[in-house]
Amino acid sequence: MSRPAPEKRLFIKTYGCQMNVYDSERMADVLAPLGYGMTDTPEDADLVVLNTCHIREKATEKVYSELGQIRLMKLARQEAGAGMTIAVAGCVAQAEGEEIMRRQPAVDLVVGPQAYHQLPELIARTHRARGERLSADFAAEDKFDALPAERNPTGVTAFLTVQEGCDKFCTFCVVPYTRGAEWSRPAAAILAEAESLARQGVREVTLLGQNVNAYRDPEAGGGLAALARALAKIPGLDRIRYTTSHPRDMDDELIAAHGEIEALMPFLHLPVQSGSDRILKAMNRGHTVETYLRLIEKIRAARPDIAISSDYIVGFPGEREADFEATLSLVRQMGHASAFSFKYSRRPGTPASALPGQVPEEVMAERLARLQALLDEQQVAFNQAQVGRTLPVLFERLGRHEGQLVGRSPYLQGVHATADASLIGQIARVRIDGASKNSLSGVMAEQPHPAPALEPL
Repeated sequence: MSRPAPEKRLFIKTYGCQMNVYDSERMADVLAPLGYGMTDTPEDADLVVLNTCHIREKATEKVYSELGQIRLMKLARQEAGAGMTIAVAGCVAQAEGEEIMRRQPAVDLVVGPQAYHQLPELIARTHRARGERLSADFAAEDKFDALPAERNPTGVTAFLTVQEGCDKFCTFCVVPYTRGAEWSRPAAAILAEAESLARQGVREVTLLGQNVNAYRDPEAGGGLAALARALAKIPGLDRIRYTTSHPRDMDDELIAAHGEIEALMPFLHLPVQSGSDRILKAMNRGHTVETYLRLIEKIRAARPDIAISSDYIVGFPGEREADFEATLSLVRQMGHASAFSFKYSRRPGTPASALPGQVPEEVMAERLARLQALLDEQQVAFNQAQVGRTLPVLFERLGRHEGQLVGRSPYLQGVHATADASLIGQIARVRIDGASKNSLSGVMAEQPHPAPALEPL
């Protein structure tokens, strides 16, 4: 379907998770038929969208700080005879609604993560200075039905939302309140979108969901494993990843799929959050350290070379030094390929925000530094263990140096190698000869061909 040449400029700033990245891409899709083309500079934009994240308190305050700067840009454009529409989207929009426009009157409209398909209508109404300015209802089905069928991917990898919302109600988390209950897209719609992406040159998709392994096809009833099997049959789609998972939804069928589906990459992000059963109970995680370790054992039995990533929170209310030491002990047992770690962030309205025993900031900072030092040590060790191996690498883009390409290993590591630009979008074997904390380097082993099964680590 032809689209008009861009006449208006759109700037989108994305905060937070991969699902927000996906949502920002789809916002650009729904606005393109209105003549909006992307710009990298908010000063030049006719429409500025801040796609926000509400997980951490500082992230929320950054949004308000950013809005203060954009307000000045809007005034400057008005003085120059131009206009600017400011929209706040995402989870802060869902959580705070009209409070955003109260704190920053320069904001023209607020749209929650389930309603961004309404942006064209809301913008039109805003321009007419009448009608709704706030759209923050939960209606994921309507959102996906209203999105354009065709996407415009910008590379050989793409995010693909398959599930939204969360029913777990961890006491520290705002997601159930900002994204709503768990809801899954029909597999037929997901497959159609994936086939379109593959036709446009996408070789790898990352399936997204707040609890992506809670996915359940509302029409046929299959879970994430069945969806992965169907995706693996799409010609040209060579790699499948998914994030973020919850231990309570990691079923035997999905575990088995990791050992049976070649396209399902051997990298799993499975947040545990703490190594203390007492803290896990206070978090309402629904698992213990022992059940988590048994789960990891089953996963590694199904796929011996799988790399495990996780999330950890330090300083949860009531966390004692012994609880933190238990977390360090768990990390040592796990041997992570990578992991994310955070200081507990007190989110208003969550049960944890009212718990006694809030940990002082300086204690959280000291514990986080110790944890991150251990996690960094493990990540370096995992990367160094790849030296001497030959890995299939999906090349994604040009590197910073002449003749260099950058791609990803099956374990999600960045890989740099000297290779011809024609290999972008190809999977090629690279012999790894160098490793740092954040990436690998290597030399081409041979010409590209279908990726072989990986030998166990």
